[in-house]
Amino acid sequence: MTSLRDAAMTSKAWPFEEARRLLKRYEKAPPAKGHVLFETGYGPSGLPHLGTFGEVARTTMIRRAFEVISDIPTRLICFSDDMDGMRKIPDNVPNPDMLREHLQRPLTSVPDPFGEYDSFGGHNNAMLRRFLDTFGFEYEFISATEFYKTGQFDAILLRAAERYDALMEVMLKSLREERQQTYSIFLPIHPETGRVLYVPLKEVNAKDGTITFDDEDGREWTLPVTGGQVKLQWKPDFGARWAALDVDFEMYGKDHSTNTPIYDRICEVLGGRKPEHFTYELFLDENGEKISKSRGNGLTIDEWLTYAATESLSYFMYQKPKTAKRMHFDVIPRAVDEYHQQLRAYPDQTPEQQAANPVWHIHGGNPPESRMVVPFSMLLNLAAVAGARDKSGLWGFIRRYAPDASPETHPDLDAAAGYALRYFHDFVAPQRVFRLPDDQERAAMEDLAARLESWDGGLDGEALQSMVFAVGKEHGFENLRDWFKALYEVLLGASEGPRFGGFIALYGIDESRALIARGLAGELAAPKG
Repeated sequence: MTSLRDAAMTSKAWPFEEARRLLKRYEKAPPAKGHVLFETGYGPSGLPHLGTFGEVARTTMIRRAFEVISDIPTRLICFSDDMDGMRKIPDNVPNPDMLREHLQRPLTSVPDPFGEYDSFGGHNNAMLRRFLDTFGFEYEFISATEFYKTGQFDAILLRAAERYDALMEVMLKSLREERQQTYSIFLPIHPETGRVLYVPLKEVNAKDGTITFDDEDGREWTLPVTGGQVKLQWKPDFGARWAALDVDFEMYGKDHSTNTPIYDRICEVLGGRKPEHFTYELFLDENGEKISKSRGNGLTIDEWLTYAATESLSYFMYQKPKTAKRMHFDVIPRAVDEYHQQLRAYPDQTPEQQAANPVWHIHGGNPPESRMVVPFSMLLNLAAVAGARDKSGLWGFIRRYAPDASPETHPDLDAAAGYALRYFHDFVAPQRVFRLPDDQERAAMEDLAARLESWDGGLDGEALQSMVFAVGKEHGFENLRDWFKALYEVLLGASEGPRFGGFIALYGIDESRALIARGLAGELAAPKG
């Protein structure tokens, strides 16, 4: 039988493809530092969003894939560029007026508008770490402020002063002529105001490791490039960080892709070896616009976790990273159900199939058993008709459908019931539009209700589905999708829905007959007074 490592060496799953590419980096000799270093970057100018999470999730998937095909140890660093100057005030924070006087100061020198941490950068770093810890990621966190101020970046900064002209040559090629006149790779932090200054330099003294410049008031200053008194512009900083840490792999969004040659060359000029890269497509909001931390559009991690478990989000991140994705609430139910479909399939698969199954990558090769005996989409429809206010109200139906299930033995199903109620009340209920059936539909539904009255086949979802299917056929629905669509629109107020036989089995025979009667009587479509 094929081993997992053998399967991984030929698997077309993208994490294994990336892991094999990374392995070639060290096919001649192992890394001198003794490990392969993965890095993800975070710009804490705003609260972390799902794109930030996705970067760490996907990098972790590649890391775990690499560990299957190689015995070289690995590390993952999450690097926060929190010395970046605050260039604008985010839309989604309290006390925005308080922040105005701190514009252009490093994010770790800006007060926290939430009043919880010693700085705004500290707050956003804490939010990122809390989110990542929720998902159980193994990572090491590095703050740029600490990295600069404690001297860990000093050697690279002094080398940047020595090779200033070569670095400037790389950068100036990418800039418009007007910008070239004032550009420098070094940004001094004003000793008095604490602001990050975008000013031309009068001198870079490689021997002393200093820069000289005039501030906005025309006063001349000389500062050492070390010790956190000067920071690098963000593009040079990217490549310099790779050189300083000896990074082997970093992924980033497509909006960075045109800068990749710049990052690589900066790294090489500073004596480093450029890492392997992976460029993913961007996340879009419901209107097809790019998600932005400062605008706060699109889903947040906390919002997703209000309506579904963490694994469903990891599943969503696994899917087609090279394809742009809409990140809106309507993607959640499908992600939940598809994740559990894959989980149920996993135990009976071959090593080759398991290596290609998203749940292997989500759980680092050790996926749990799915206990979701009722799909999330079905729970949503049950919430629509059961009138339940809490998940215990749904469990009465679930127990009858699956007598062996309980909140204790099926914790994932229990959690999903609570998520489904919240999702239904927040998103489905406000959008429901019921209608009355036409004559053909009415006759078919009356027939369905009559057959249910004499039904003796128990709560067998497949048998009930076949019976519903037969009713539609006998009543002349050329396209049976129209029949099922009519059931959904008349009885559930939606144009799409679950396998209707499974829904009847879950909701109950008598309850389904009563629901049909209410739909035919116009009670569901009646205006709510």
